[in-house]
Amino acid sequence: MKIELLPLDNAAGRRARERWDSIAKPLGSLGLLEDAIVKIAAVQHTENVSLAKRRVIVMCADNGVVAEGISQSDSSVTALCADEIAEGRSNVNVIAAAVNADVQAVDIGVAAQTRALDMKIAAGTGNIVLGAAMTREQAEKAIETGIALVREAKSEHIGIIVTGEMGIGNTTTAAAVSSVLLGLAPRDVTGRGAGLDDARLTRKIKVVERAIAVNRPDADDAVDVLAKVGGFDIAGMTGLFLGGAECGIPVVIDGAISAAAALVACRIAPQCSDFILASHVSAEPVGKMLLGAIGAKPLITAEMRLGEGTGGLMLLPLLDCALSVYNNAHRFDDIKLERYRPL
Repeated sequence: MKIELLPLDNAAGRRARERWDSIAKPLGSLGLLEDAIVKIAAVQHTENVSLAKRRVIVMCADNGVVAEGISQSDSSVTALCADEIAEGRSNVNVIAAAVNADVQAVDIGVAAQTRALDMKIAAGTGNIVLGAAMTREQAEKAIETGIALVREAKSEHIGIIVTGEMGIGNTTTAAAVSSVLLGLAPRDVTGRGAGLDDARLTRKIKVVERAIAVNRPDADDAVDVLAKVGGFDIAGMTGLFLGGAECGIPVVIDGAISAAAALVACRIAPQCSDFILASHVSAEPVGKMLLGAIGAKPLITAEMRLGEGTGGLMLLPLLDCALSVYNNAHRFDDIKLERYRPL
């Protein structure tokens, strides 16, 4: 699988930084928000950043590991929630409407038929304690599906994409992927997901340990890790991050599961990190570790863990506020005030 990334326009990034520095305020006083706009300028190849059209893409898939009792809900909930998202009634739809984003629900591997966009690779993955989640060919096809969705978004002039997911059991697969790629013990990266008690959390950790022992994924081959212990939703989001880097569209990490996908993408193509924005740091224990591994700084710390892309969407109004200053605030030259100088 060959990925060709679009080079950043660092000159556009410098012009964006110069515009920030011309605004009548202390230099860098909007902190990470300024950095985000500069990054987007480099990604979009223009200092005239536009986020007018935005989309959240929600990858929906079932995970065979649910058979091990690692979640409060069974797999039927994945299809139910996928349908709710597709029909505009879920949490992500409500938030998307508030921030003027459209929602694309994608069935990339739900066991049942759904009303989401049908791009199904298979009817769910295998149980990772018994063998591989999917074949390598299926993992690559899922990644390519994500890339294709970004290409479609580019043709529709989408300026920013938020990653989302829906799949019962996917905090377990994300923990397994993270454990291998970060080189950490399963107990250090496995959290309570949708709300497990101590007994089920212990079971979940043991399931991740068994899955890694059975499948022996190669930590130096991110696609192998994805195929053996990941999920179709994570693979699809990996494609979204790679597609953003190919098409020149910034892509936003939501929580720990999409952060795991972002890490996979960065292991496949390290320059991909230049096209990624982190929205918030997840309440899951591995969330902060994953962001650190790809050098992404979150702008929100709110202990969120809802998923679906909800946290990622909440970054958008912060960027909108930053852009309002970037585009409209008075300048030092306008008010004949001496500029601040860097220390």
